[in-house]
Amino acid sequence: MNKEQKAESVQEIKELITNSDAIYLTDYSGLTVEEVNDLRKEFYKSGVKYKVLKNTLTVRALKETDKYTSHLEILTESLNGPTGIVFAYENPAAPAKIIKKFFDKIEKPKLKAAIVENEHYDSKKLNALASLPTKEEVIASILGSLNAPASGIVGSINAVMRDLFSVIEEVAKKKAA
Repeated sequence: MNKEQKAESVQEIKELITNSDAIYLTDYSGLTVEEVNDLRKEFYKSGVKYKVLKNTLTVRALKETDKYTSHLEILTESLNGPTGIVFAYENPAAPAKIIKKFFDKIEKPKLKAAIVENEHYDSKKLNALASLPTKEEVIASILGSLNAPASGIVGSINAVMRDLFSVIEEVAKKKAA
């Protein structure tokens, strides 16, 4: 790879880093080609990019961006050996769920480090990351909470109407008798 190609690669990596909401570093060693392809498909379905990049070029790109500067040391230390990098955009928790699903099944890939919402997570916190709700789940929860008071009011009004109807019906029965 000549200098021009390296510069282009660094620029591409910088764009991936800058546009991402979360970054995950995984150790993909021991995965078969079929397993890597399955992993890529799962990431693709979730709108997540998975790349195997040269560690030195990734370190250079990280140093040239402002995105993860507070975690630069941790990321640099994790960029050794075979590393697959996951760039999450709209749903920062999606990669953790996918990595955990694969790890539970075949004990690979291993999470080296993750930066989500400017917080560092190591391999021990994969379960915590995977249990984070997705954006859609949070929205559904909020909408459910907003809807609950309205449905409670409707239920109360219906209960009053039902009780009133029951009273009127009983009075009508007594007058008829």
